[in-house]
Amino acid sequence: MKITQVRVFPVEDEKLKAFVSVIFDDCFVVSDIKIIEGQQGLFISMPSKKRKNGTFRDIAHPLNNETRRRFEQEIIASYREMLDEPGDSLAPIRDLEPIDDPETPRATPFTPPTEPSRGPDTNV
Repeated sequence: MKITQVRVFPVEDEKLKAFVSVIFDDCFVVSDIKIIEGQQGLFISMPSKKRKNGTFRDIAHPLNNETRRRFEQEIIASYREMLDEPGDSLAPIRDLEPIDDPETPRATPFTPPTEPSRGPDTNV
């Protein structure tokens, strides 16, 4: 899956810098990603849900460090680019071109498993 759009929604807060939605292959979106200013710079926080015991669990997240690093780099680059653009900064959209740098590690594209056709449900 390729990131085809990054939508940045800046907020005015000391640590929380923006909310982000990422669109994959022009057909799947992950929203409520946060860009946060930490002690060592900007990082992203994936969308999460508060559990009954008060802890949080990510709803969607990369499965490996390579994918997370690339995901974070593209989101933060979009945020920084948005800061440099004059004009309306409420919800800029950046269409991303694939990176053809051989030094940049790539995640394996996701291919959904195919399921055999079940046919009509006869138990109704």
